[in-house]
This record gives sequence, C-alpha cells and structure tokens, in this order.
Amino acid sequence: MNQAYQELAERWQELKDKNPTLRIRNAAEILGVSEAELLATKTGRGVTRLRNEPKEILLRIEALGEVMALTRNNAMVHEKTGQYKGLSIHGNMGLALGVIDLRIFFNRFASAFAVEEESMTGTRSSLQFFDQFGQALHKIYARGTSDMTAFQQLVNDFASEEQHTAVEVAAQEALETESAPLDVAALEQEWGELQDVHHFLALLKKHKTDRATAYAAVRDDYARQVDIEAFEGALYGAAANSLSIMVFVGSPGVIQIHTGPVKVLKRTGPWFNVLDPGFNLHADTTQIGSAWVVRKPTSDGIITSLEVFDKNDEQLALLFGERVNGQPENPAWSGLVASLEEKYPLNVNEVVA
Repeated sequence: MNQAYQELAERWQELKDKNPTLRIRNAAEILGVSEAELLATKTGRGVTRLRNEPKEILLRIEALGEVMALTRNNAMVHEKTGQYKGLSIHGNMGLALGVIDLRIFFNRFASAFAVEEESMTGTRSSLQFFDQFGQALHKIYARGTSDMTAFQQLVNDFASEEQHTAVEVAAQEALETESAPLDVAALEQEWGELQDVHHFLALLKKHKTDRATAYAAVRDDYARQVDIEAFEGALYGAAANSLSIMVFVGSPGVIQIHTGPVKVLKRTGPWFNVLDPGFNLHADTTQIGSAWVVRKPTSDGIITSLEVFDKNDEQLALLFGERVNGQPENPAWSGLVASLEEKYPLNVNEVVA
C-alpha cells in the first residue's frame, strides 16, 4: 500500500474508532474522498479488486442463487432480495426483469471490488461497482442461502492483476446548462401526443431539458408540484389499500425497481423506511426538495407517477401503480394520487427560490 493510501486508511480507522457504526459512504464524505478510493485502502485485507468487466460479472450472478441487490443515491436506498434472472445485454444497456428488476448503463461502470466485512450478524460478502468518480453504482450482497462456492469462483476468475495500485477517479465538474429557452408550447403539444411512457425521455432530450425543468414549465394537468409529504402519503396510502406499486430508485448507472405491495412502514429519525421481506426502502426525507404529480398520455390511457427530487433537482425516486403494458392504469392508484394532490397541496411559502 502506498503512503497516501496508508495515511487515508489510518484516518478512516480513527473515524471508525470514534463511531463504529459509521458507514463507508459517510466516512468518504467526511474524509473528502470517494467511496471507491476509501474501499481500495483495504485491498488485500478483505477487499479484492476485480477487473472492470461488469457485463461478464453480472451474467454470472444468477448462479449465486438468492442475493440482495442494493442501489442508492444521496437520499434513497433500495434493497431487493431475490435471484438475478434473465439478464440481457444490448450494447451498453442491460436489463434484468425478474424479482430483481434493473436497468443498467454499463458505460458508467469504471471499477469493481469483492468485499468481505465483519458486521453484527457475521461476515458479509459483496460485489461492489463504482463509476469514474468513485461513486457507488450497485452492490450485490450474498445471503445465507447464496452459493458461496460459486461466489468465490467468480472472485477468483475476475480478480485483477493490479491489486495494490491506486484507484484513479475523475474530479466532479459542474455541468453546463443549456442556455436556449424552452419552447413550452411545443413541449406541451408533443407531451399531449405521447403514446408510450418510454418515449418521455426522448421528448426531454429533444427539447434539451430535464424532468424538473419541464415539470415546472408545463401546465398543471401534466405536472403539478405538491408538498414533499406526499411521498410518505403515497406509501401509507398504498399500504392501507394493499395496492401494488412500482418503486424506482436510481444511481448514476443503475435503476432498480420494486413491484408489489408495501406493508411495514417505519420512521427512524430522518429516515422513512419500508421494511418488508424481500424489499427494503430507506428514504432520508430531509433530502427531498420537491415532489411532483406527473401525468403522461399513452395509447393505454393516462399514466400517473409521483416523483421526488433533491434540492438540486436530481431525481431521487419515482412511484407508479403496477401496470401491465397494453392495459390501463389501475384506477385505485390514480385515485390515490388525486387524493394526495388535495391533501398535500404545495405551500408556496416553503418554496425556495
């Protein structure tokens, strides 16, 4: 281990001695480094650096049996337990459409590690993937029922020859925003002509805008801002009505989706949690800056979502009612969202300019 890594490892250990429950993501933020850089200081001591071959590695995950898939951003942690099945790869896009439901953007992947760490319940084994900035994209944790022989074989097969070199990460730079004014009339016209929700991102790209900007510009029957408490209200409403919903949470390289009911809801400090067998969601609601009810026309009728963003307009999570393509939206979901609009109207005094 080089001197810089040695010093970083010592500083991390000092932090852990003071706060044994401190998570690596929070420790990296305190120390002013990326999570990947911090993890790399343990190479050879429970951490094995893997070759950056995410497509090949993920194609091997099904053989491990049941695992827990974790995808997160600054405010939402989405944990789904099951088996990776039917992973398909289309260029730099990947799709997993089983219990573990993922959209994967392989061009964002830059480094990977196998990790063994001690926890209150024993040794936890995982595979962890990071982008060029050292941000975590996706983590896969072995479970008690996982095939650990297959896990170890995977680690052996993909172990990098370079185990002790520093992880190179790029510096985050502020993105330049488009200066061209948004043609709201044209956006609204084309929004109204949508036939498929999957064409919405192409519409935003055509108009060189993002979700939050578009939602603020269009009329209320397309996108209406509501109080951020509507996010919890939607989960409570779904639980009370045994309503099957879809919960999307994304990192810069992976979108992870839960489809089904939510049942056990619990508040712990700033975190609002779904604690169901097979699905956990941990939402730091203090990070939510805005919430929007969004309606998109399709050939199957209007599709309604509740979407939350942070204070920098970065998307945190999306909620939909469960729906099969070719069928209309469940009226129980659209009714729930309509009731949230009435119960949680936006308090204009809380809007930050």
